[in-house]
This record gives sequence, C-alpha cells and structure tokens, in this order.
Amino acid sequence: MIFVTIGLMYGFDRLVKKMDRIAENIDEEVIIQVGETIYAPKNARYFRFASKEDMDMLYERSRIVVCHAGVGSILIALEHKKPVIAVPRRKKYEEHIDDHQLDIAGELEKEGLITVVHDVEALDGSLKNSSNVSRIMLGSRNILAKKLKEYVYELEKVHDKKNLKKL
Repeated sequence: MIFVTIGLMYGFDRLVKKMDRIAENIDEEVIIQVGETIYAPKNARYFRFASKEDMDMLYERSRIVVCHAGVGSILIALEHKKPVIAVPRRKKYEEHIDDHQLDIAGELEKEGLITVVHDVEALDGSLKNSSNVSRIMLGSRNILAKKLKEYVYELEKVHDKKNLKKL
C-alpha cells in the first residue's frame, strides 16, 4: 500500500491529483490523507484527518510513504522505517508562504534519508523505482529527531534574521 499524507495546515491539490491519477493505473492500493485539499480523489481511498493511532497504523501498513516535505510527516515515516518520497510544497504554486520545504527536503536527501520529487510528473517513475528509494533503519529515533530539530532551529534563525532586515 502507498500511503500519501499532506499534513494538517494546507491543502496540496497538486500532489493529491497526481497520486489519484497514479492510483487509477496501478494495482496497488493508494490511501491519501487529503487534509484541507479541495480536490476529492476518484481512484484512491482518502480521508481528511485521522487520530494519531489511525495514522500510525497507516504508516505501519504502507510499503512506501509519499508526503509533503514537512518535518513531522517525514520523521514519522522514518520512525516506522518506511522509504519516503517527499514532494516539497512550493510558494510559486501558492502551496505555502515560502519555500522552506525545499531546504528541509534538500538537506534530508543529502543525508540519504529520503527521495525528493520536485515535479509531480516524475512521481510515476520514482514509485516504479521505489526499490531504489532511500531507506533508513533507525537504531534510535532520538538521533534523527535531534538532528531534525537542530536543522529546523537553524532554519528558523535564518528566517527570523531575514524578516528583521525587512523591518
């Protein structure tokens, strides 16, 4: 099963629509957490929000996780030892207020923790080659959590400095 999650705060029509088109053409079940997304999938099972327990069950049952490049979604997938394909939300598509997900995804991809897809049209190929998708077997969840928290803290400091200069 392919589990797609887009987080809680914003819709992500670009990713949900593409995964729905993919679901139409594959024999594997696709389940999408659509959150605030307006588009309703026609070929994949979907839901808006779920409890932590239900989300953990979906992560656990999945063969692969496709998600936005939010730290929480990525961290949970890695904690469940699942390969991750992350699609960063983009400011130019009005999916977020800035492009911080590009930074997060780029750093995690450099570490070999995730695969990043910048163009949703490339998702088909990434899913077909999912045996090559980076997979991390975590000896300790705390090491990755600490590393991600440190990275996000550094990003926030840089972002705050840029905003102070504008004032």
